[in-house]
Amino acid sequence: MPCRISRPTTAFRPGRFQAVGAALVGTVAVVALTGCSYQEDVCSRGKYPVLQVNGPGGDCVANGDEPPAGHTRYPEGKVPQQVNDKWDVYWRTCTLDKDGNVIDMPDASAWPR
Repeated sequence: MPCRISRPTTAFRPGRFQAVGAALVGTVAVVALTGCSYQEDVCSRGKYPVLQVNGPGGDCVANGDEPPAGHTRYPEGKVPQQVNDKWDVYWRTCTLDKDGNVIDMPDASAWPR
């Protein structure tokens, strides 16, 4: 009868740790590489951004709903989609007046409190 060495099923197996380590390193690499290119949407799905008239604020409104009082839709083609995109940055220094004209952002002392 041949001699057989049996190992318990919980024995240390270096190959198992190498596979887990490789998977962990791969996951960290994917997160690190995609984390730098991730852009946050201005509004969540099912909503669109609106701009405060004569002021610095904005909001997100459910699709199909009208903007609340004191807010208006962005001009066509100038709607911010992601945080820090071209139009998000632009509207930080500009706003719309009550007639829909693009104006410089009013002085902070003029904003209603």
